[in-house]
Amino acid sequence: MALPPALVQWFAAQGWQLHPHQQAMLARRAARSTLLIAPTGGGKTLAGFLPSLAELAAGHAGLHTLYISPLKALAANIRRNLRRPVEGAGLPIRIEDRTGDTSQTQRRRQRADPPHILLTTPESLALLLSYEDAPRIFNGLQRVVVDELHALAESKRGDQLMLALARLQTLAPGLRRVGLSATVEDPPALAAYLGAGTEIVLADTGPDPEIAMLDTAIPPPWAGGGGRHAIPEILNQITRHQTTLIFHNTRAQAEIFFHHLWLANTGDLPIGIHHGSLSREQRERVEAAMVSGALRAVVCTGSLDLGIDWGAVDLVIQVGAPKNIKRLVQRIGRANHRYNAPSKALLVPANRFEVVECQAALEAARDHALDGEPRGPGPRDVLCQHILATACAGPFDADALFAEVVTAGPYATLTRADFDDCLTFTATGGYALRAYDRWQRLMPKAGKWTLRDPRAAAVIRQNLGTIVDTETLKVRLGRFGTALGEVEEAFAASLTPGDTFLIGGQIVRYDGLHEMTVEVSRSPGRDPKVAVFSGTKFATSTVLADRILDIFAQGRWPDLPRHTAEWLAHQAEVSQLPQPGRLLVESFPQDGREHLCVYGFAGRNAQQTLGLLVTKRMEAAGLAPLGFVATDYATLIWGLEPVLDADPLLQLQGLRDGLEGWLSGNAVMKRTFRNVAIIAGLIERSHQGRRKSGRQATFSSDILYDTLARHDPEHLLLRLTRDEAMRGLIDFSRLEGMLARIEGRIDTRRLPRVTPLAAPLFLEPGKVPVEGKGREWLAEDAARALLRAAGLD
Repeated sequence: MALPPALVQWFAAQGWQLHPHQQAMLARRAARSTLLIAPTGGGKTLAGFLPSLAELAAGHAGLHTLYISPLKALAANIRRNLRRPVEGAGLPIRIEDRTGDTSQTQRRRQRADPPHILLTTPESLALLLSYEDAPRIFNGLQRVVVDELHALAESKRGDQLMLALARLQTLAPGLRRVGLSATVEDPPALAAYLGAGTEIVLADTGPDPEIAMLDTAIPPPWAGGGGRHAIPEILNQITRHQTTLIFHNTRAQAEIFFHHLWLANTGDLPIGIHHGSLSREQRERVEAAMVSGALRAVVCTGSLDLGIDWGAVDLVIQVGAPKNIKRLVQRIGRANHRYNAPSKALLVPANRFEVVECQAALEAARDHALDGEPRGPGPRDVLCQHILATACAGPFDADALFAEVVTAGPYATLTRADFDDCLTFTATGGYALRAYDRWQRLMPKAGKWTLRDPRAAAVIRQNLGTIVDTETLKVRLGRFGTALGEVEEAFAASLTPGDTFLIGGQIVRYDGLHEMTVEVSRSPGRDPKVAVFSGTKFATSTVLADRILDIFAQGRWPDLPRHTAEWLAHQAEVSQLPQPGRLLVESFPQDGREHLCVYGFAGRNAQQTLGLLVTKRMEAAGLAPLGFVATDYATLIWGLEPVLDADPLLQLQGLRDGLEGWLSGNAVMKRTFRNVAIIAGLIERSHQGRRKSGRQATFSSDILYDTLARHDPEHLLLRLTRDEAMRGLIDFSRLEGMLARIEGRIDTRRLPRVTPLAAPLFLEPGKVPVEGKGREWLAEDAARALLRAAGLD
């Protein structure tokens, strides 16, 4: 099928020509499932829509194409970009979006009279499929286009979407799937994720990016993550470029950096800030200003990682080590968002160690080496939610639903026994909870499963979704003023009237809390607290960690700044540098305490877990640990007794045994259980339109966890909780992998004083105290000293 003449003429008038991969997608319009992998700026979104535009120009009634985006902002941006050629060519195609920002009136109208192309998110699609009229809405659906598939595949949102696509395929058997992705490390695995038999189209990768580390007059600090030392040089780069995106890894770091950048911005350059905790209105103002070219720079986070098309961006600056090579490549692609034009990017290490990490990331990007952990099977808490949502749409046959679910890529290996476990849980709550009416939600009737109480459908729909952030509260200027964004509930609880904090680049004063809203007023104060924003804290990937160790092994570092090369050389002189395939453990006295430093390079979560488990074993051995702190590359432990032989503390079986005991009563498990229970539908986030506070949800989840642990320790949700904690917050598999690689090759160095590589760890925040004999001995010593001072000894 050729493009309609009017569209061809419009393209010609713009001076546009189809790229080879766009032509390939048009030629494969009849394929059941296609994955297009193209670099950022390669026009992959248009490539996904070209067959739809050609078919719709020939006429179609009702919904023809469904576009799924991981971001609401991306859906709105695609609507603007897609309407331009459609309206320019005069095509009779109606395009609308449906996200959490869409009004109820418009949502009702879309269900009654769907547009030809509907742009939506995984959560909104799950909600649409939960209504009884879903078969009518989707029975004529021809194509589904999933944008940024690589990003969705890394989270439970993607698993939820793949289950929704399996349901869509049942409602519209002729449905054709299109996945759009940036460059990934394993295209066949991503194709299998989209669906069996998916064909892969690879676009030309284009020229290599122009990427370098930013030279700064002041060396990076020894610890910290703000990048403030580089503000003069970053301001200079902003003045030399048309539009600059300045990425940060966390929302709090972005706020701090923006505040200090603005104070240094004596030239009054128009600079904005954008992250997921800001109000929708503020984010939209920044996006509109970017589209119009009114901003010279935007300080941002992962909220702008994905494909919003701003061709005016000609420089990307990454502040802080990227932690992940794929993320770096994705962010670099935001600059020169044009096909076959090189992107320009600068890396700004936020501390001295990150200089090495940034160098490793630079080399990996130049080598086209990408990182990525293999995906596990589809999570069953998401499947439980999907079963409940399916029941909302009407009675279902268990055999038919199982056959449908296993067509979803992440659930292709799901066993019938595991499916039945999920079905039993959604029907009764499980053995320990089956006596409670509130969890009796499904029942068999005439050979099918149906909702026990049809009124439950409204509550189930209110709680659909897999995003379980830390509970947040809205921040508003006065009781009825402008919404600024949201902060975490725990941070709000720490405030007293008069406290100031940063949000959206503004300093505001806390006035009070009213009905789950933090009321503030503007304040000229210049010493604000930093608000705590929910958001992912990335861990350095295994591939990047291995490259850092390879740099250490070189012995000379001509590509590193002099201050960092000299630091590493000094470490090699007084101790040694960590080496690939070996584990360096240093032991030394400092400030009247004994210290142990384990350089595992296993990522922050795993190194944190190592600190918990090793201190537990030290306590059992009478070594009196007092506390520890962890980074992506090392764990520093301090106590009262020296560790002369670390090997017994680092035996895998001993760590595994300690983990079992630690997990059974740990807050990490309760936190993970709460998230799993919310997604699986055991705990409600919202009821009758009112959202529960985080404290309410935590209180009820803690009670449920303790009840199940006592009376039903093999309950489905407890098993899922343990699996999830092991993969995520604890990341024990990284520890297992590290210990397997070193095969007992541990270099324990006893040294007279702190080493250059360990010194920055003393400056790290987030120190964790260890309660045990060591603290008891310190308290006894302090008591004896007090009595002596009082003449009572």
